[in-house]
Amino acid sequence: MPSDTKNTKNHDEIMSWVKERGGSPATIEGTPQGGEDAGLLRIDFPGGASDPPLKPISWDAFFEKFDAEELVMLYQDEKADGEKSTFCKFVTKETAAKQK
Repeated sequence: MPSDTKNTKNHDEIMSWVKERGGSPATIEGTPQGGEDAGLLRIDFPGGASDPPLKPISWDAFFEKFDAEELVMLYQDEKADGEKSTFCKFVTKETAAKQK
């Protein structure tokens, strides 16, 4: 994991970081457990990997699941070469605390 990894639970910060990189909220196709459950959360970036296939979801559905699961977003602002990074991962707050 990149050494300059940060973490946040702030919805505005997450949306801003994702939008700056052209991403959008998504779920792994086939993981929703029925009803309104968003399934496994991901961010879909242009040119990103297509395996596993992602399905777009709304920010509302994304943050509902994010908050219900008490998740934290680990992320990196820049790569070693200074280019904007799209590294992000959703983990429990316990896991995020261990990353420090």
